[in-house]
Amino acid sequence: MLLGESERQREGEREIGKEGGRGKERERGVEEGKGTGGGGGGEKKGEGERAPVTLRLIAGLHFPESSATATQLVLRPWASWGRCGGPSAAPYKSPLGPEGAFCLSEEEPWRRRLFFGAGRERRAAAWGWGGRPCSGNILDQLRQGQVTGQGLARGAQITEAFLKERDKQAKWNGIPLLLQKLYVNSQPNSDFSKCQSILKEISPLLSMEAMVFVTEERKFSQESTFPNTYTFDLFGGVDLLVEILMRPTLTTQKKKQKISDDLTKDCLSILYNTCICTDGVTKRLAERNDFVLFLFTLMTNRKTFLQTATLIEDILGVKKEMIRLEDIPNLATLVSSFDQQQLANFCRILAVTISELDTGSDDKHTLLAKNAHQKKNLGPTCAEINQATLLNIPGFIERLCKLATRKVSESTGTSSFLQELEEWYTWLDNALVLDALMRVANEEPEHSSPDSSDESGVANTSSRTQLPQSMKIMHEIMYKLEVLYVLCVLLMGRQRNQVHKMIAEFKLIPGLNNLFDKLIWRKHSTSTLVLHGHNQNCDCSPDITLKIQFLRLLQSFSDHHENKYLLLNSQELNELSAISLKANIPEVDAVVNTDRSLVCDGKRGLLTRLLQVMKKEPTESSFRFWQARAVESFLRGATSYADQMFLLKRGLLEHILYCIVDSECKSRDVLQSYFDLLGELMKFNIDAFKRFNKYINTDEKFQVFLNQINSSLVDSNMLVRCITLSLDRFESQSDMKVVHVLSECRLLSYMYQMNNRTTFLFRLINIIHVQTLTQENVSCLNTSLVILMLARRKDKLPGYLNALQKMEYDEKYPGFILNNFHSLLRFWQQHYLHKDKDSTCLENSSCISFTYWKETVSILLSPDRTSPCALVSYIEEPYMDILQTVVIQGLQCGGPVLLKSTEKGVQGIFSPLGPSCGISPWVAQDQSNPLASMPTLSSQASFPGRV
Repeated sequence: MLLGESERQREGEREIGKEGGRGKERERGVEEGKGTGGGGGGEKKGEGERAPVTLRLIAGLHFPESSATATQLVLRPWASWGRCGGPSAAPYKSPLGPEGAFCLSEEEPWRRRLFFGAGRERRAAAWGWGGRPCSGNILDQLRQGQVTGQGLARGAQITEAFLKERDKQAKWNGIPLLLQKLYVNSQPNSDFSKCQSILKEISPLLSMEAMVFVTEERKFSQESTFPNTYTFDLFGGVDLLVEILMRPTLTTQKKKQKISDDLTKDCLSILYNTCICTDGVTKRLAERNDFVLFLFTLMTNRKTFLQTATLIEDILGVKKEMIRLEDIPNLATLVSSFDQQQLANFCRILAVTISELDTGSDDKHTLLAKNAHQKKNLGPTCAEINQATLLNIPGFIERLCKLATRKVSESTGTSSFLQELEEWYTWLDNALVLDALMRVANEEPEHSSPDSSDESGVANTSSRTQLPQSMKIMHEIMYKLEVLYVLCVLLMGRQRNQVHKMIAEFKLIPGLNNLFDKLIWRKHSTSTLVLHGHNQNCDCSPDITLKIQFLRLLQSFSDHHENKYLLLNSQELNELSAISLKANIPEVDAVVNTDRSLVCDGKRGLLTRLLQVMKKEPTESSFRFWQARAVESFLRGATSYADQMFLLKRGLLEHILYCIVDSECKSRDVLQSYFDLLGELMKFNIDAFKRFNKYINTDEKFQVFLNQINSSLVDSNMLVRCITLSLDRFESQSDMKVVHVLSECRLLSYMYQMNNRTTFLFRLINIIHVQTLTQENVSCLNTSLVILMLARRKDKLPGYLNALQKMEYDEKYPGFILNNFHSLLRFWQQHYLHKDKDSTCLENSSCISFTYWKETVSILLSPDRTSPCALVSYIEEPYMDILQTVVIQGLQCGGPVLLKSTEKGVQGIFSPLGPSCGISPWVAQDQSNPLASMPTLSSQASFPGRV
């Protein structure tokens, strides 16, 4: 039975006072010399005046008076209670909890009003547990929470008097009180118009902090807090807004309560601002699958689309488990209802759902880890299921192609300047918008000085009117960037052939060719916006990002697919036919079968345009890597003499050699892409080697070239493979032209010497290990196999194995390298016998049947020690399985045990305990970071991978 308000106050004070007195005598006794006691004469003057400290002691916590974290006072689990025998009472052990606490004295009526409440009307909204109103006495609520285990659930259960009194000192800016009002006015059948007015008061407080977070100040904001958003979340504001948004879906009434568009927009904006400023909010929302799927239903409303899309993107970015697009209600209808701009925004969300999640672990890049993952997950991944779901939406790919190839002038321009600003704000980081507008604002006074003439005034007006057009161009760039990314991912998926067929049919490539000069690789004019703190070549510039995404798309489109000839126009296709005819070789079937109505139009095809900008690219340009990769993908697959000559005639080989030799490029990524491209360009092509020798016409130049190759064999091994394969073919030809080039070419003469080939072979085996193999360096293993396969053809395999054994002893690593090679070949069998695509790539690139690859590996792995072609024949008994033995030794000592792979070779196995493990000194000689020099997966990872 509940007591009356005044009765409850008196009874509560009497009981707490009595219990406090008994507890003092029974549990703890009186502490001497500290001025404590039930009103004894030992009090210190003025102790009763410390109201702020007393308030902070409620939860047994001490906060600085100005600290924003004082908000934890109200909602954290409270375990402390107390007594008061006077203004400065000592704590005692409460029978309800293990902590000491306090109560209030008769001399402090303001505190009693604060804690006990001022009337039932003030707690009308404070519903307790079991569906009944709880007492306004906050101490009773806390006591009840201790007894029942159900503490305060929301800020609305805290008395208004308490919130008001604490608000000023804690600097809550009235947010808890506003949330209390919002809770009362958001109940079923309430007037939601009042909710909107309350949110209008809250919103500026949070948006201010969000603006600070996204401007240049954000580097300092990481060290500070955002008290308003923190307080909003702490008092249940996030959960309350989610509840308001989903209220119509939770009611069972036939006539559901409707929430206005403006109220929905305010809720979404506040949620987004809280997400970006307060840690943990986004993750909490991401855990609620019902809310995530509900947000997609809000995208049907054009007025709330932008706010919804922004919040969804933020939530999906931190969601641990990828959502399934097929779970979204009426997805096909939803997508079909989007206009072009909405579809482009939606692609930002799709990018998260169709890309494999990054676990953030470096180990996941190793082939061992990938193979193990594939064995555990035999079915399609969630990302692959989502890709298939998108392809089943009628007209989806067609709309993406139209959006990707739409000209700027075709974009809808009826929206007002403010609407355009809002969309631009959605696409770019808030900081970018502010920086751009800041620059425009700063430039205007310069143009409009008091002494300005009429002509300058006209110029100033012109510059201001160009801003919306610049934004329109920026819109188009950002739209296309996201659309190209989605198409690129789909091109690399399981349904690649289906996607290829559709984007060819919808003329994506000719459309991009028409936009190449005007938008994709447009020249920067003085009116182009350059954001504050950035420059034209900054990697985070939208222009730069669009170019890179465009090049990635070309790479995915061309790689090992006959549709690559759509990158040419009709005249260029005729040129390929003429090259084949002149060389008296059959024309490539893919060229003959190409539909001429789907190829590029105009004077130049897309591939030719790319070559032109590639040759003009500055030495320090970040585009060199991607340009080389895109052109190389055109050559990958079965070697085509016509394709090579088409590019050789346009000076590509000379450009590559200039970058490698004359400019002495230092970037490992760029060097790798140039070496790979050079290998595809020169493979089996005697004219290319002739051109090479003409450019590298001095010993000094050739030595620089060799130095670049030897500086990183992981990067250059594909070129070494090309030279080895080409030399083998040329040696079997009797044509006088070939004989002449063989005798004159420095590169072929160098590779002709067996000791140079065995040196490359030894180093290739020495820089990789099964545990460090990635898609990036597995090509080293395949290149070493190519050298040995060609030796086997000429019955010289035993000679190469003998040379490896001798080099092992010379390096004082007896058995180590051959054991390592044995382990690598065992992995090769397990890996490639189940990789149809990779095995086909090996066959096409080497012109050696995959059957011969398998036979050679089996011969090398033969256990017959009498076989001259088996590796075990060259490993003496004491050194057999030395690699495995050392690993086991290290693991017994407490591991982990790792191999250090460097350009000098596998340096040894390292255990944290070092030589104390009993491992031989040469193995544990270097205790440096074992991963420091391993070939790493580049941030510009070659995709598709090297084999």
